[in-house]
Amino acid sequence: MFPNPDLTALSSKDLRPGLRVGEERQPREGQHHAQVRQVLRSLQAGPQASGRSSPGLIPVAASNPEQQGSPVMEELRADLSACRLCADRFAATATRHSPRPVVWFRPGARLLIASQAPGLRVHEAGTPFWDRSGTRLRDWLGLDEKTFYDRSRVAIVPMAFCFPGYDAKGSDLPPPPVCARVWRDRVLSQLSDIRLTVLIGGAAMNWHLGRGPGVTERVRAWRDHAPDVFPLPHPSWRNTAWLKRNPWFGEEVLPALKARVREVMED
Repeated sequence: MFPNPDLTALSSKDLRPGLRVGEERQPREGQHHAQVRQVLRSLQAGPQASGRSSPGLIPVAASNPEQQGSPVMEELRADLSACRLCADRFAATATRHSPRPVVWFRPGARLLIASQAPGLRVHEAGTPFWDRSGTRLRDWLGLDEKTFYDRSRVAIVPMAFCFPGYDAKGSDLPPPPVCARVWRDRVLSQLSDIRLTVLIGGAAMNWHLGRGPGVTERVRAWRDHAPDVFPLPHPSWRNTAWLKRNPWFGEEVLPALKARVREVMED
């Protein structure tokens, strides 16, 4: 479907620690550090340590029986959910958390969201984009929550399926490249009905499109890849300044993206 560059060349030096690809560093709020400290203990004991569940969360196991898929697909999902390749790596982070792959795809999906890696809230909830980034992304796509989280319609396949953790300063660590090397081709080979691919951030763009210019340049050249592929910046709140500096994104890219999403989902 897409060229697959050798990701052995994609190491942590390609992603500046503490930033998502395409983002600018913003001063972190004291509240963020307080939240980090608050969740460290529960993360170290696993996502269920608190014995509490957040109201309204969509369960990881929820699915449509008739959309279970082939034995190959189900074996792949099971293997991926049980992956512990990065256990030692995560144990050495400030969060000292355990792997928790967020697996979100089913047969028949037409929209592929190729993102970066789960964040802290997603790690705790087990649901992709269950944070402010997800709210913004759903607005960009023109999708409600029910449709967005229907795995038989939308496949969310990040470059790393687990939360990479925080460093000693409370900054996001980059997604481990080994995850994409081991799993990505296997997952994408099972998603044969994809008609629209949304690439979020530089790592996903490099994988699917080959190495090239920076995120801004690639997003600006969106017409070169439409209508089947749309490169996007990360919908993080940290990119709010980028959105203000680049009004063409909201004026040109988003209307075309929403129209294409609607076409793909309704056809």
